[in-house]
Amino acid sequence: MKVVLATGIYPPQIGGPATYAYALAEDLSRRGIDVAVVTYESRATSYELRATSYDPWPVIRVSMRGGPMLRWWRYAQALRTHARGADIIYAFSSVSIGVPLWLAHVKNPRKILRLGGDFLWERYADRGGSLSLKDWYASRPLFKSVMNGILRTFDYIVFSTRFQEELFERFYTGLPAHGVIENALPAGTPQLHRKHNPFRLLSLGRYVPFKNLGSLLMALPDLPGVTLTFVGSGPLEQTLHDLTAQLHLENRVTFLPPAEGAHKQRIFLEHDLLVLPSYTELSPNTALEARSHGLPVLLTEETGLSHTLSDAAQLRKLESPQDIVHAIVEVESGYESIAERSARPLPERHWQKVGDETVELFRSLL
Repeated sequence: MKVVLATGIYPPQIGGPATYAYALAEDLSRRGIDVAVVTYESRATSYELRATSYDPWPVIRVSMRGGPMLRWWRYAQALRTHARGADIIYAFSSVSIGVPLWLAHVKNPRKILRLGGDFLWERYADRGGSLSLKDWYASRPLFKSVMNGILRTFDYIVFSTRFQEELFERFYTGLPAHGVIENALPAGTPQLHRKHNPFRLLSLGRYVPFKNLGSLLMALPDLPGVTLTFVGSGPLEQTLHDLTAQLHLENRVTFLPPAEGAHKQRIFLEHDLLVLPSYTELSPNTALEARSHGLPVLLTEETGLSHTLSDAAQLRKLESPQDIVHAIVEVESGYESIAERSARPLPERHWQKVGDETVELFRSLL
Protein backbone atom coordinates (compact mmCIF):
# COMPACT_ATOMS: atom_id res chain seq x y z
CA MET A 1 0.00 0.00 0.00
CA LYS A 2 1.25 3.49 -0.87
CA VAL A 3 -0.04 6.44 1.18
CA VAL A 4 0.59 10.15 0.61
CA LEU A 5 0.07 12.40 3.62
CA ALA A 6 -0.80 15.89 2.34
CA THR A 7 -0.43 18.48 5.09
CA GLY A 8 -0.12 22.23 5.36
CA ILE A 9 2.47 22.16 8.15
CA TYR A 10 5.06 19.61 9.17
CA PRO A 11 8.04 19.55 11.58
CA PRO A 12 10.03 21.60 12.37
CA GLN A 13 6.86 23.76 12.21
CA ILE A 14 4.65 23.40 15.31
CA GLY A 15 0.94 22.75 15.52
CA GLY A 16 -1.50 19.85 15.70
CA PRO A 17 -1.43 18.82 12.01
CA ALA A 18 2.38 18.84 11.97
CA THR A 19 2.62 16.62 15.04
CA TYR A 20 -0.12 14.30 13.78
CA ALA A 21 1.31 13.95 10.26
CA TYR A 22 4.76 13.04 11.57
CA ALA A 23 3.42 10.53 14.11
CA LEU A 24 1.17 8.89 11.51
CA ALA A 25 3.99 8.72 8.94
CA GLU A 26 6.16 7.03 11.57
CA ASP A 27 3.43 4.52 12.42
CA LEU A 28 2.63 3.68 8.79
CA SER A 29 6.31 3.31 7.94
CA ARG A 30 6.81 0.95 10.87
CA ARG A 31 4.00 -1.21 9.45
CA GLY A 32 5.86 -1.52 6.14
CA ILE A 33 3.53 0.85 4.28
CA ASP A 34 5.11 3.02 1.57
CA VAL A 35 4.54 6.57 2.84
CA ALA A 36 5.42 10.03 1.55
CA VAL A 37 4.61 13.50 2.89
CA VAL A 38 3.76 16.62 0.86
CA THR A 39 3.84 19.89 2.80
CA TYR A 40 4.27 23.65 2.47
CA GLU A 41 7.50 25.32 3.55
CA SER A 42 8.41 28.99 3.37
CA ARG A 43 12.08 28.28 2.56
CA ALA A 44 11.39 25.98 -0.39
CA THR A 45 12.04 27.43 -3.85
CA SER A 46 9.39 25.62 -5.89
CA TYR A 47 8.69 22.08 -4.79
CA GLU A 48 11.48 19.78 -3.85
CA LEU A 49 12.09 16.34 -2.39
CA ARG A 50 14.19 16.83 0.73
CA ALA A 51 14.57 14.44 3.65
CA THR A 52 16.07 15.31 7.01
CA SER A 53 17.72 13.24 9.69
CA TYR A 54 14.36 12.59 11.35
CA ASP A 55 12.48 11.68 8.12
CA PRO A 56 13.15 8.14 6.87
CA TRP A 57 10.39 8.68 4.27
CA PRO A 58 10.27 11.17 1.36
CA VAL A 59 9.13 14.68 2.27
CA ILE A 60 8.17 16.99 -0.62
CA ARG A 61 8.28 20.65 0.43
CA VAL A 62 6.27 23.16 -1.59
CA SER A 63 7.14 26.85 -1.63
CA MET A 64 4.66 29.24 -0.06
CA ARG A 65 5.92 32.21 -2.10
CA GLY A 66 3.33 34.20 -4.01
CA GLY A 67 -0.41 34.29 -3.42
CA PRO A 68 -2.73 31.38 -2.67
CA MET A 69 -3.36 30.43 -6.31
CA LEU A 70 0.35 30.16 -7.09
CA ARG A 71 1.17 28.01 -4.09
CA TRP A 72 -1.94 25.85 -4.66
CA TRP A 73 -0.81 25.31 -8.26
CA ARG A 74 2.69 24.26 -7.06
CA TYR A 75 1.14 21.90 -4.53
CA ALA A 76 -1.07 20.41 -7.25
CA GLN A 77 2.03 19.82 -9.39
CA ALA A 78 3.73 18.08 -6.48
CA LEU A 79 0.69 15.83 -5.98
CA ARG A 80 0.56 14.96 -9.69
CA THR A 81 4.19 13.87 -9.53
CA HIS A 82 4.44 12.17 -6.16
CA ALA A 83 0.92 10.76 -5.69
CA ARG A 84 1.08 8.89 -8.98
CA GLY A 85 0.47 5.22 -8.17
CA ALA A 86 -0.63 5.94 -4.59
CA ASP A 87 -3.56 4.06 -3.09
CA ILE A 88 -4.53 6.74 -0.56
CA ILE A 89 -4.13 10.51 -0.31
CA TYR A 90 -4.77 11.54 3.27
CA ALA A 91 -5.31 15.32 3.41
CA PHE A 92 -5.05 17.42 6.58
CA SER A 93 -6.79 20.62 5.45
CA SER A 94 -10.05 21.24 3.61
CA VAL A 95 -8.88 24.32 1.63
CA SER A 96 -5.08 24.59 1.57
CA ILE A 97 -4.88 20.91 0.58
CA GLY A 98 -8.38 20.31 -0.81
CA VAL A 99 -8.11 22.97 -3.53
CA PRO A 100 -4.69 21.73 -4.84
CA LEU A 101 -6.01 18.17 -4.75
CA TRP A 102 -8.96 19.24 -6.91
CA LEU A 103 -6.60 21.09 -9.27
CA ALA A 104 -4.31 18.05 -9.52
CA HIS A 105 -7.09 15.79 -10.88
CA VAL A 106 -5.37 12.73 -9.40
CA LYS A 107 -7.95 10.05 -10.19
CA ASN A 108 -6.77 6.70 -8.88
CA PRO A 109 -6.02 7.21 -5.17
CA ARG A 110 -8.86 7.24 -2.71
CA LYS A 111 -9.07 10.70 -1.17
CA ILE A 112 -9.59 11.09 2.57
CA LEU A 113 -9.86 14.38 4.47
CA ARG A 114 -8.96 14.52 8.15
CA LEU A 115 -10.45 17.49 10.00
CA GLY A 116 -8.94 18.49 13.33
CA GLY A 117 -9.72 22.18 12.79
CA ASP A 118 -11.80 24.39 10.53
CA PHE A 119 -9.91 26.34 7.84
CA LEU A 120 -12.57 28.94 7.01
CA TRP A 121 -13.44 29.67 10.65
CA GLU A 122 -9.74 30.11 11.46
CA ARG A 123 -9.38 32.57 8.54
CA TYR A 124 -12.42 34.42 9.87
CA ALA A 125 -10.66 34.68 13.26
CA ASP A 126 -7.45 35.81 11.52
CA ARG A 127 -9.40 38.80 10.20
CA GLY A 128 -10.59 39.85 13.64
CA GLY A 129 -13.68 37.71 14.14
CA SER A 130 -14.43 36.51 17.66
CA LEU A 131 -17.38 34.13 17.25
CA SER A 132 -16.91 30.58 18.45
CA LEU A 133 -17.01 27.83 15.82
CA LYS A 134 -20.58 26.89 16.71
CA ASP A 135 -21.82 30.50 16.64
CA TRP A 136 -19.99 31.19 13.38
CA TYR A 137 -21.74 28.28 11.66
CA ALA A 138 -25.08 29.43 13.08
CA SER A 139 -24.46 32.83 11.44
CA ARG A 140 -24.56 31.06 8.04
CA PRO A 141 -21.22 32.27 6.60
CA LEU A 142 -21.15 33.08 2.88
CA PHE A 143 -18.32 30.66 2.05
CA LYS A 144 -20.18 27.61 3.32
CA SER A 145 -21.38 26.68 -0.18
CA VAL A 146 -17.78 26.74 -1.46
CA MET A 147 -16.74 24.41 1.34
CA ASN A 148 -19.64 22.12 0.51
CA GLY A 149 -18.22 21.67 -2.99
CA ILE A 150 -14.70 20.97 -1.68
CA LEU A 151 -15.95 18.37 0.79
CA ARG A 152 -17.70 16.45 -1.97
CA THR A 153 -14.40 15.89 -3.79
CA PHE A 154 -13.36 13.48 -1.03
CA ASP A 155 -14.33 9.85 -0.66
CA TYR A 156 -14.32 9.96 3.13
CA ILE A 157 -14.00 12.49 5.95
CA VAL A 158 -12.32 11.67 9.26
CA PHE A 159 -13.25 13.92 12.20
CA SER A 160 -11.14 14.03 15.34
CA THR A 161 -14.21 14.77 17.50
CA ARG A 162 -17.91 13.98 17.47
CA PHE A 163 -18.48 17.68 18.25
CA GLN A 164 -17.25 18.78 14.82
CA GLU A 165 -18.89 15.85 13.04
CA GLU A 166 -22.27 16.93 14.44
CA LEU A 167 -21.71 20.51 13.28
CA PHE A 168 -20.97 19.35 9.73
CA GLU A 169 -23.94 16.98 9.68
CA ARG A 170 -26.13 19.92 10.70
CA PHE A 171 -24.80 22.61 8.36
CA TYR A 172 -23.59 20.77 5.22
CA THR A 173 -25.61 18.76 2.72
CA GLY A 174 -24.50 15.68 0.81
CA LEU A 175 -21.49 14.94 3.02
CA PRO A 176 -19.33 12.00 1.92
CA ALA A 177 -19.13 8.95 4.17
CA HIS A 178 -17.54 9.99 7.46
CA GLY A 179 -16.58 8.89 10.96
CA VAL A 180 -14.51 9.79 14.00
CA ILE A 181 -10.95 8.71 14.77
CA GLU A 182 -9.95 10.39 18.02
CA ASN A 183 -6.39 11.53 18.59
CA ALA A 184 -3.89 9.44 20.47
CA LEU A 185 -3.44 10.34 24.11
CA PRO A 186 0.05 11.34 25.23
CA ALA A 187 1.85 9.03 27.61
CA GLY A 188 3.06 10.37 30.92
CA THR A 189 3.14 9.91 34.67
CA PRO A 190 0.88 12.51 36.32
CA GLN A 191 2.45 14.23 39.30
CA LEU A 192 0.59 16.14 41.97
CA HIS A 193 1.24 19.87 41.60
CA ARG A 194 1.69 22.23 44.56
CA LYS A 195 0.72 25.87 44.09
CA HIS A 196 3.56 28.36 43.74
CA ASN A 197 3.65 31.93 44.98
CA PRO A 198 3.29 33.81 42.69
CA PHE A 199 0.80 31.59 40.85
CA ARG A 200 2.35 30.39 37.57
CA LEU A 201 0.19 30.37 34.42
CA LEU A 202 1.28 28.65 31.21
CA SER A 203 0.24 29.20 27.59
CA LEU A 204 1.72 26.70 25.15
CA GLY A 205 1.15 26.47 21.38
CA ARG A 206 0.86 28.60 18.26
CA TYR A 207 0.25 32.34 18.51
CA VAL A 208 -2.80 32.64 16.25
CA PRO A 209 -5.95 34.78 16.62
CA PHE A 210 -8.52 32.11 17.54
CA LYS A 211 -6.41 31.25 20.61
CA ASN A 212 -7.59 34.58 22.15
CA LEU A 213 -4.19 35.17 23.78
CA GLY A 214 -4.62 38.95 23.84
CA SER A 215 -7.50 38.56 26.30
CA LEU A 216 -5.30 36.37 28.47
CA LEU A 217 -2.63 39.07 28.58
CA MET A 218 -5.18 41.81 29.30
CA ALA A 219 -6.48 39.81 32.28
CA LEU A 220 -3.09 39.91 33.98
CA PRO A 221 -3.27 43.49 35.42
CA ASP A 222 -6.26 42.32 37.50
CA LEU A 223 -4.33 39.27 38.73
CA PRO A 224 -1.48 40.84 40.70
CA GLY A 225 -0.19 37.60 42.26
CA VAL A 226 0.20 35.81 38.94
CA THR A 227 2.93 35.29 36.31
CA LEU A 228 2.49 34.04 32.75
CA THR A 229 4.83 32.07 30.51
CA PHE A 230 4.21 31.86 26.75
CA VAL A 231 5.85 28.87 25.04
CA GLY A 232 5.52 28.70 21.27
CA SER A 233 5.66 30.79 18.11
CA GLY A 234 3.37 32.12 15.41
CA PRO A 235 2.23 35.18 13.48
CA LEU A 236 1.03 37.07 16.57
CA GLU A 237 4.33 36.82 18.44
CA GLN A 238 5.32 40.45 17.94
CA THR A 239 1.79 41.61 18.73
CA LEU A 240 1.92 39.79 22.06
CA HIS A 241 5.34 41.29 22.86
CA ASP A 242 4.00 44.77 22.05
CA LEU A 243 0.89 44.29 24.19
CA THR A 244 3.04 43.05 27.08
CA ALA A 245 5.05 46.29 26.89
CA GLN A 246 1.92 48.46 26.63
CA LEU A 247 0.52 46.85 29.77
CA HIS A 248 3.89 47.18 31.57
CA LEU A 249 3.97 43.45 32.27
CA GLU A 250 7.57 42.73 31.24
CA ASN A 251 8.50 41.58 34.76
CA ARG A 252 5.57 39.13 34.92
CA VAL A 253 5.42 37.71 31.38
CA THR A 254 8.06 35.42 29.87
CA PHE A 255 8.32 34.30 26.24
CA LEU A 256 10.05 30.99 25.44
CA PRO A 257 10.55 29.25 22.07
CA PRO A 258 8.73 25.99 21.24
CA ALA A 259 9.76 23.11 23.50
CA GLU A 260 9.81 19.36 23.02
CA GLY A 261 10.71 16.25 24.99
CA ALA A 262 12.24 16.60 28.44
CA HIS A 263 12.24 20.40 28.18
CA LYS A 264 8.46 20.49 27.64
CA GLN A 265 7.91 18.03 30.48
CA ARG A 266 9.92 20.26 32.81
CA ILE A 267 7.83 23.27 31.77
CA PHE A 268 4.62 21.39 32.63
CA LEU A 269 6.01 20.42 36.02
CA GLU A 270 7.20 23.95 36.85
CA HIS A 271 3.82 25.66 36.31
CA ASP A 272 0.51 25.66 38.16
CA LEU A 273 -2.11 26.01 35.41
CA LEU A 274 -2.31 25.69 31.63
CA VAL A 275 -4.78 28.27 30.25
CA LEU A 276 -6.46 27.75 26.85
CA PRO A 277 -8.89 30.67 26.33
CA SER A 278 -9.55 29.93 22.63
CA TYR A 279 -12.91 30.82 21.08
CA THR A 280 -13.15 27.06 20.33
CA GLU A 281 -10.74 24.18 20.94
CA LEU A 282 -11.78 21.08 19.02
CA SER A 283 -9.20 18.56 20.24
CA PRO A 284 -6.47 20.39 22.16
CA ASN A 285 -3.55 17.99 22.41
CA THR A 286 -1.73 20.51 24.64
CA ALA A 287 -4.44 20.07 27.28
CA LEU A 288 -4.02 16.29 27.17
CA GLU A 289 -0.23 16.59 27.36
CA ALA A 290 -0.54 18.81 30.41
CA ARG A 291 -2.93 16.36 32.08
CA SER A 292 -0.55 13.49 31.36
CA HIS A 293 1.93 15.29 33.64
CA GLY A 294 -0.66 16.23 36.24
CA LEU A 295 -0.83 19.95 35.36
CA PRO A 296 -4.34 21.40 35.89
CA VAL A 297 -5.98 22.87 32.80
CA LEU A 298 -8.35 25.82 32.41
CA LEU A 299 -10.09 25.31 29.06
CA THR A 300 -12.70 27.15 27.01
CA GLU A 301 -16.16 25.68 27.53
CA GLU A 302 -16.58 25.19 23.75
CA THR A 303 -14.39 22.14 23.24
CA GLY A 304 -14.67 18.94 21.29
CA LEU A 305 -13.00 16.85 23.99
CA SER A 306 -15.27 14.10 25.24
CA HIS A 307 -16.38 14.11 28.87
CA THR A 308 -13.97 11.28 29.61
CA LEU A 309 -11.00 13.35 28.43
CA SER A 310 -12.11 16.69 29.87
CA ASP A 311 -13.40 15.47 33.23
CA ALA A 312 -10.51 16.97 35.24
CA ALA A 313 -10.20 20.15 33.14
CA GLN A 314 -11.91 23.32 34.32
CA LEU A 315 -14.29 24.28 31.50
CA ARG A 316 -15.30 27.93 31.65
CA LYS A 317 -16.43 30.84 29.51
CA LEU A 318 -13.11 32.53 28.65
CA GLU A 319 -14.06 35.04 25.96
CA SER A 320 -13.16 38.32 27.69
CA PRO A 321 -10.36 39.38 30.05
CA GLN A 322 -12.98 39.62 32.82
CA ASP A 323 -14.12 36.03 32.13
CA ILE A 324 -10.51 34.87 32.39
CA VAL A 325 -9.87 36.79 35.62
CA HIS A 326 -12.91 35.26 37.32
CA ALA A 327 -12.01 31.74 36.16
CA ILE A 328 -8.38 31.96 37.29
CA VAL A 329 -9.36 33.35 40.71
CA GLU A 330 -11.82 30.46 41.07
CA VAL A 331 -9.22 27.85 40.11
CA GLU A 332 -6.59 29.34 42.42
CA SER A 333 -8.98 29.34 45.39
CA GLY A 334 -9.81 25.64 44.91
CA TYR A 335 -6.41 24.60 43.62
CA GLU A 336 -5.65 21.73 45.98
CA SER A 337 -8.69 19.63 44.99
CA ILE A 338 -8.30 20.54 41.30
CA ALA A 339 -4.65 19.46 41.36
CA GLU A 340 -5.61 16.15 42.97
CA ARG A 341 -8.13 15.43 40.20
CA SER A 342 -5.60 16.43 37.53
CA ALA A 343 -3.07 13.96 38.93
CA ARG A 344 -5.32 11.03 38.03
CA PRO A 345 -4.10 9.11 34.96
CA LEU A 346 -5.83 9.58 31.62
CA PRO A 347 -7.34 6.54 29.87
CA GLU A 348 -4.89 4.82 27.54
CA ARG A 349 -5.10 5.40 23.79
CA HIS A 350 -1.74 4.78 22.18
CA TRP A 351 -0.66 5.72 18.66
CA GLN A 352 -0.83 2.06 17.69
CA LYS A 353 -4.60 2.16 18.25
CA VAL A 354 -4.93 5.28 16.08
CA GLY A 355 -2.79 3.58 13.44
CA ASP A 356 -4.90 0.43 13.58
CA GLU A 357 -8.11 2.40 13.05
CA THR A 358 -6.55 4.46 10.24
CA VAL A 359 -5.17 1.46 8.34
CA GLU A 360 -8.47 -0.37 8.79
CA LEU A 361 -10.20 2.64 7.16
CA PHE A 362 -7.69 2.70 4.30
CA ARG A 363 -8.25 -0.99 3.56
CA SER A 364 -12.03 -0.63 3.71
CA LEU A 365 -11.90 1.98 0.92
CA LEU A 366 -9.60 0.06 -1.44
